[in-house]
Amino acid sequence: MQVTGMLYGSKLLQFAGFPTAEVLGPDASEEEIKALIERHGSVFVKPVFKGGVGKKGKAGLLGRAKDLKTALKEKERLYFVEHRHGNQTAKANGVTFEGAVPAEHEVYFSITDSTRFRAPTMTLTHHGGMDIEELDKSLVANVPFDPLTGLKAFVVANALSELTAPKELISPLVQQLPKLWELYHNFGMTTLELNPIRMRPDRKGRLTPVACDFKCGFDRDDPRWQRLDLPAHLFAVDYSDFEQEINQLRTYQGQSDVYVINAHGTILAPTFGGGANSLVTEMLGDDAIISSDFGGNPPYEKMKEVARICFKHWLKQSNVLFIIGGKSNNTDIFETFRAMADALREHFSQCGPTPVYVVIGRGGPNLVRGMSAMRDTVESLGLPYRMFGFDSDMSEVVGYAKLVNEWMKSGGREQLATRLKIAQP
Repeated sequence: MQVTGMLYGSKLLQFAGFPTAEVLGPDASEEEIKALIERHGSVFVKPVFKGGVGKKGKAGLLGRAKDLKTALKEKERLYFVEHRHGNQTAKANGVTFEGAVPAEHEVYFSITDSTRFRAPTMTLTHHGGMDIEELDKSLVANVPFDPLTGLKAFVVANALSELTAPKELISPLVQQLPKLWELYHNFGMTTLELNPIRMRPDRKGRLTPVACDFKCGFDRDDPRWQRLDLPAHLFAVDYSDFEQEINQLRTYQGQSDVYVINAHGTILAPTFGGGANSLVTEMLGDDAIISSDFGGNPPYEKMKEVARICFKHWLKQSNVLFIIGGKSNNTDIFETFRAMADALREHFSQCGPTPVYVVIGRGGPNLVRGMSAMRDTVESLGLPYRMFGFDSDMSEVVGYAKLVNEWMKSGGREQLATRLKIAQP
């Protein structure tokens, strides 16, 4: 859940009273754009992407205009532009017009939850306006601070002094940057980044920090972000129908996190637990259809619906239904397995049988009852299966699932289809 750009970033920064560049949205009239140019001398035209996508400036997806004609031409160029960064592709839907902010100095600032320091951490440099990774480490301050006291002015002042920042920057930044902690803390953010903050001089030469780009991420399990009343479409990205259906099931209890790895894969692996997910995804490689985490002790109704959606989209092409997870502390194995077994039975009843080999590896409360429920179902459906308990090595169980998949590819699927009477001998 990310927000990028100044269209909504300027509105969020108003909660902290932090100065921002003047911004107009995609619906701005020609008169408004012209007036903005007259006030600021020029405007930057930036595409609006859903979610977070980086390296837009380096890709040439930034326009600048000093007159209305050029601004409208840049709007036409960027309104529906596509951008690819790494393995991520995004399509714009609109542009923003941002008033230019004259400045000699640019600052980078961020607050994020640091796993290194186990504390919120401020990252600050007066060499902003560029990728923070490209700067020498001696030019960047990374300062953890106590979340109980928050980001105090002296933390900012000490960091700037250690960086030997120009003296005219210190006082304005010390006054303004601590405000951002309240925005970060009060609305359930996991990261907040401003890059660049341009130091705009007033008539007397005194500098004012002005945010010219914005990025933040929210913890969607923290309800405080809902106070912002942000539109739901802001967090939508180009997910597949399957991912959208699954992610709508996220509730206070139980994960429902999925990502399609290979839409042409042959192993459907509903996985329980983040650690198990990492191992399974890495070992299965391109054979895996999805990467998932369905742990967190989901109730019967939710787990059955999750399984139903998985089977609807992927079971027909799967050689192996691979239900795998570590040894659970609190997830009721009987409830989750009973739900998945019922969903599998209903899928066969509604869509007909499909040749699939069931491999299960799990540990936790009510394991025997859960495996018994699953065994009764797969035997009644005529499916081959193999189950591994809590004392089995997970990597070996994953290896077994891969061997079964190879056997199914080399003729086992046809044999099973014949046995299920869904193909001619």
